[in-house]
Amino acid sequence: MIRIVADTTCGLSLDLLKQLGVEVLPQIITFGNESFRDDTEMDTVSFLEKLRSSKTLPGTAAPPPMLYAPIYERILAADDTALVITPSAKVSGTFRSATVAANELRSDRIHILDSNTVAGGLGSLVLAARSWIDAGLNIDELKENVTEMASRERLFFLVPTLEYLYKGGRIGGASRLVGTLLQIVPILTIKDGQVDTFDKVRTLKQATRTIVDLTSAYCAGNPEPYLTISQCDSEPLASQVSAELTLATGIQDIPKYTVPPAIVVHAGPGLIETSCFVARS
Repeated sequence: MIRIVADTTCGLSLDLLKQLGVEVLPQIITFGNESFRDDTEMDTVSFLEKLRSSKTLPGTAAPPPMLYAPIYERILAADDTALVITPSAKVSGTFRSATVAANELRSDRIHILDSNTVAGGLGSLVLAARSWIDAGLNIDELKENVTEMASRERLFFLVPTLEYLYKGGRIGGASRLVGTLLQIVPILTIKDGQVDTFDKVRTLKQATRTIVDLTSAYCAGNPEPYLTISQCDSEPLASQVSAELTLATGIQDIPKYTVPPAIVVHAGPGLIETSCFVARS
């Protein structure tokens, strides 16, 4: 049997992941000398409360290798195979931690994939992988499918300020916008695994319209768009985007996720993101 190992940056609820039999690792949130797991010790609501009262910006750390080790050992002891799907190695140390732990066990039944994405798109990859396991794919077929699907993601997001991305070192190709944001609303994406600028517009309304138009165009005539919306502290805008995408695409009940604290640390409150996957060519 193939067992999926994910982490909280996939945005899926812990209850759903448990129901699916997916092992999940926490990210570590730090406020000064304090640290918290974002699966059992801190959720997004409590994180935002602490963020607003904190005088310094928080930080994050990837799940340490010692947290992967017992999961790997359980999977191997059951004679199963592990497929670890991590957030982009260019924005998180999770891939490295998973690899360090796997190297200690020297097993060819632990497979680690860098998704080159995060949040809703990563969650979609986990869900797709779970369905392919149920369909009977072997590990090589599964890795090929996940990698191919990841290459088809189209992700766009807005943040009220680049302060969090800049100070957290996750700004990537969007760094050229720092210091030039007067009367500019950047539309951001993830390119080659790191944050990059897709476009610059003048108003939030225009930026939202652009994201809805782009995303709905990618979903048109697509039988499996895996369309999702992710947000933090921006529920009204997320609901607006959801309604407009439903009207434009006909897709009902678009999954809407609240991103976990580890993503808010670097994107900041007010995040809104859409993710979908273009049809196979």
